[in-house]
Amino acid sequence: MQNLLTSEQMRAADAFTIVKQQSSSLELMESASLAFVNAFTEEVSDQSATIAVLCGKGNNGGDGLAIARLLKDTGYTGVAVYLISFSSKETEEYRANLNFLDKLGFVYTQVTSADVLADLKESIVIDAILGSGLNKPLYGEYLVLANLVNTLGRKVIAVDVPTGFPAEGPLIEGSTYLKADLVICFQRPKINFFFPESVTALSRFRVVKIGLDENFIEQSDSPYQLVDINSIHQLIKPRLTFTHKGTYGHALIIAGQQETMGAALLSAMACLHAGAGLTTVSIPESGLTALNTALPEVMYLGRESLDKLAEHNKFKAIAVGPGLGTEDGSIKVMQQLFNLHVPLIIDADALNILADQKELLARLSPGSVLTPHMKEFDNLFGKHNSWWERLQTARTEAVSLNCVIVLKNQYTFVIDQKGKVAINTTGNPAMAQGGMGDILTGIIVSFLAQGYAADQAACLACFIHGKSGDELAQNYSSVTASQVALQTSKTIKGLIR
Repeated sequence: MQNLLTSEQMRAADAFTIVKQQSSSLELMESASLAFVNAFTEEVSDQSATIAVLCGKGNNGGDGLAIARLLKDTGYTGVAVYLISFSSKETEEYRANLNFLDKLGFVYTQVTSADVLADLKESIVIDAILGSGLNKPLYGEYLVLANLVNTLGRKVIAVDVPTGFPAEGPLIEGSTYLKADLVICFQRPKINFFFPESVTALSRFRVVKIGLDENFIEQSDSPYQLVDINSIHQLIKPRLTFTHKGTYGHALIIAGQQETMGAALLSAMACLHAGAGLTTVSIPESGLTALNTALPEVMYLGRESLDKLAEHNKFKAIAVGPGLGTEDGSIKVMQQLFNLHVPLIIDADALNILADQKELLARLSPGSVLTPHMKEFDNLFGKHNSWWERLQTARTEAVSLNCVIVLKNQYTFVIDQKGKVAINTTGNPAMAQGGMGDILTGIIVSFLAQGYAADQAACLACFIHGKSGDELAQNYSSVTASQVALQTSKTIKGLIR
């Protein structure tokens, strides 16, 4: 896992690196600017492109001035610098880089009013106006400027963070940011990049290393971490000789109604292909023919047998919810399950039942996993005004309930029993089809049955679910849930070291 830091912590990392390397803040700025330019040249290879570098008077603007100089040195001929002079304050690093440009005879334009940019001729804008230290919405001329540039239709590439966009904390509805097509950010992505509200500020981001001390970053106290492939390699266990089906656990999936049998079959398929030693599914008897035809390896347990689970509890993990419905019979099933001392994976309709039967939450078995999307989460824990607030509630509730919460979205947040957040970045828009949540539930219960801890099972499942979709999307414009389930085992094989 890679630690994600707040803007204050990143400034501390800057300061530590400068002292440790016996360098200066100006040298670190030069390193960051060079890393930006190297990435920029990969994005914009045409050196005749016209580029407007908008520089504020802080360190973000200092970066912009250095970037303009380095772009010219690299061979870009159409670089123009605009000094955004809405404030009299300036940092030493900004002034030093401006002096460099003066010595080189660099021509730049002073911007004391946003209207100066109304006739901007350059086709690409580099946004180096305000950096990550901003902690309030844009106002005054900065607000006017952001609105104006947003209407120009230019390609915008932001330095570290879009102007007006806070690196962490609640994203206030209706706020204005200078919208970036791309953010080239330094050393780590900003925490707020992973929330859906960020779409109003940036389309995509890429991270460049600027030489900050990685040991300092990784030892910093942060509850936010990025799931990376190295951590997955360390988590996933190869199958050993002399192991057998009993070694890999027995998973039970309680799902489906007569009209929603597909959800149960998809979850069972995913559980099977993710490697559970034994998979049993409890569905209405009307689905037995479909089960035997589609998944002959999966065993069947009648709904009438669920009230006897406590007598012969052979299941290492139980998933409940996909296509279950919220009728009285389903509510009874949920109540029975909470009498067992087995980790539960609670999804879909089971989450809706739980929202109406909140007293059951206090009886949740330790190590259980809740897998809500936004609406299901708010039904459980109350309405939220932002994803930041929602994530803080998830951290509190995961600790209080001693469970793992998988808060699903484009980037899925896995919150463990200590309130730590692992952010998964695999997955893609080709997977935007029905049944994907059923697949994820099946993979989680499979890993839990195999003996992984709840937080490990959830992280592995989210990563593998998304990566399976990523691998399929290389050849397909859209990907079905069934395809992802069938790809899962191949993806797992590729991750084992």
